[in-house]
Amino acid sequence: MKIAHVITRMIIGGAQENTLATVSGLKQRGHEVILISGPSRGPEGSMQKDIEKTDVYLIIIPELVRDISIWHDVIAFFKLGQIFRKHRFDIIHTHSAKAGFIGRIAAKFFSKKSKVVHTLHGSSFHPYQNALVRYFYILCEKIASKFTDYFISVSSVILDNHIKRGIVRKQGHSVIRSGFQVEEYKQAYQFREEVRKQLGLINKNILIGMIGRLFPLKGQEYLLRVFAKISDDYPDTHLMLVGDGILRKDFENFVKANHLQQRVHFTGLVEPEKIPLFASSIDIGVHTSLREGLPRAVVQILAAGSPVVAFNIDGAKEVIQNGINGFLVPARNEAMLEEKLRLLIEHPEERKRMGIAGQHMVFEEFSTEKMVAKIEKVYFNIIEKNSSHYRKEPDEG
Repeated sequence: MKIAHVITRMIIGGAQENTLATVSGLKQRGHEVILISGPSRGPEGSMQKDIEKTDVYLIIIPELVRDISIWHDVIAFFKLGQIFRKHRFDIIHTHSAKAGFIGRIAAKFFSKKSKVVHTLHGSSFHPYQNALVRYFYILCEKIASKFTDYFISVSSVILDNHIKRGIVRKQGHSVIRSGFQVEEYKQAYQFREEVRKQLGLINKNILIGMIGRLFPLKGQEYLLRVFAKISDDYPDTHLMLVGDGILRKDFENFVKANHLQQRVHFTGLVEPEKIPLFASSIDIGVHTSLREGLPRAVVQILAAGSPVVAFNIDGAKEVIQNGINGFLVPARNEAMLEEKLRLLIEHPEERKRMGIAGQHMVFEEFSTEKMVAKIEKVYFNIIEKNSSHYRKEPDEG
């Protein structure tokens, strides 16, 4: 098959890693794959080097930018159209809000025989938006859905939300978990002490860690406040924030004001291939994001063999089995977050039990090979069947 994947930007992030793993896996399966993206710049980093390693053909459209810009959006629309008309893809697969909107409409205008697939990595609309902004995004999603042959969602919660909003029809969709190279996490444990030594930790130290961009709605501020509150009670505990972003300076100021400079570690941007090493150094994972699809960072920490305490939002409950491989707490509930962290700090046997359970679950359900095979099957099904008679794929991990 000739396949195009379109995404707004290839920064270091879960949706981007999912997309790159998909195009790379499809190429290995013998398909002709092109990745189309807007420019990737800013504090979130870029996956350019990782793309080059896969030898996937990349086309950059400078006008395909995240922010709304009528001038740039119109140019991006026609540039995408030129590419679609030239290559006549069997499948055009879009990701993210902007590329998903422009890309799907351009696909149907300029390459009518192509089948259009869109992956829901999360929701472009959420409760923290202004009501008018939220309505605008919902309207855009409803318009784009008219140009979509099939939806893939990384979580059941995200899919159900879009069905309830009338964006996704009740047929022509499936849930496919966001896979990654789980083998890297099986091997990463041997580097645990090396990473911890770089942070200045010794064996008795307990490391609480969160992986995620330091951006609004990612929620590191809740974790920082709780850590500051419990730090005196547990002098051997440390906190590591893996990632970078526009809020780093604010967080560093908070750490300094609370005299925690020796206890809180900022890694800055970490290349995707090094995430397993940092995940292996964590004893207790935390995920306090306020909006997410399927939280990839949670799965990564579980894969490394540690339990995770997460805010109970979106797809978190599809990964965290409460009391089995971690704990779910209500969003923004710092008191309960504190309670669960204290429990895990004080009970190493529980950490070990939950870590083993989490690792087993991830290795069974989240391999890249399984994800790519399911996506490929979706492609074959929608090409072979009339658009009104899709066979719905099983909503399994």
